[in-house]
Amino acid sequence: MRHWTTFGFLTLIWGSSFLLIKIGVEELEPLPLVSLRLGGAALIMGMLVALTRRSWPSNPRERAALVVVGLVNTAVPFTLITWGEQNIDSGLATVLNATTPLFTLAIAHVALADERITPQKAAGLIIGFLGVALLASRDAESSSPNSFSGQIAILGAAVCYAISGVTIRRYLHNVEPMTTAGYSTIIGGTAVVSVTLITRQPIPAVNSLSADTLLAVLTLAVVNTAIAYFLFYRLIHAWGATRTSLVTYALPPIGVTLGAIFLDETVDWKIIAGAALIMFGIVAVNLRMHPRHLTGHLKPQPSPPCTD
Repeated sequence: MRHWTTFGFLTLIWGSSFLLIKIGVEELEPLPLVSLRLGGAALIMGMLVALTRRSWPSNPRERAALVVVGLVNTAVPFTLITWGEQNIDSGLATVLNATTPLFTLAIAHVALADERITPQKAAGLIIGFLGVALLASRDAESSSPNSFSGQIAILGAAVCYAISGVTIRRYLHNVEPMTTAGYSTIIGGTAVVSVTLITRQPIPAVNSLSADTLLAVLTLAVVNTAIAYFLFYRLIHAWGATRTSLVTYALPPIGVTLGAIFLDETVDWKIIAGAALIMFGIVAVNLRMHPRHLTGHLKPQPSPPCTD
């Protein structure tokens, strides 16, 4: 029961990320918002790494892979999602972000010898991307507030998460997971803060922000990034990667519901049908059927679910 409680908290935390980003980006530009979020999380992760004495890998290939993951799993996708949510609903962003496993399959087919696309997986990819096409068609309607460029940015973030997942699987499988999470967050935070300080002058004054924005940014940094990673890896230790990866499937319903309740975002048949197609496609991609018993299991995700 305790682990299920952790699972529930984790889905709520990550499912709320897109709502909090939408609130924060109303006052802050994407780079300053991501800098505050990742910078705060990097400080927390830095203390955790120091207290637990997790060392920087000695293998040059693992070091290079950690730098790539720090940029491609945090800095770049966080920025893309935040930029995209300036012009699209938080609920739609949650659904589009859930396409990460589909992109992971396509990239893994090229990069990993044991991850080939089968006819079943190909069918899942087609179904999932039909859902994406259905969601994108909402932009053609004059009543739609969701820009095509914003949706492309979220899909770009999903591609980044997929690349990161394959990188972790291929080059960091011998590195302890919390070491990967800690150092990649520190690297991503350092990169985004540095770029922001160079390109954004003057830096927004914190005392000029509303209480809602400050609370959203603080929650994103402490709860939705640092604490969420800690809970995720504890759950992996208790359940294993396969079972823990089920958190991916719970995020779109939570994100869409929160957006509708707190931001009055429109929930029409296209977003429901599109989300259903994407989720069905992901299930088809990950479900491994056994001929004798017609049962299946979800294959382990190579990295944490995309947490924006």
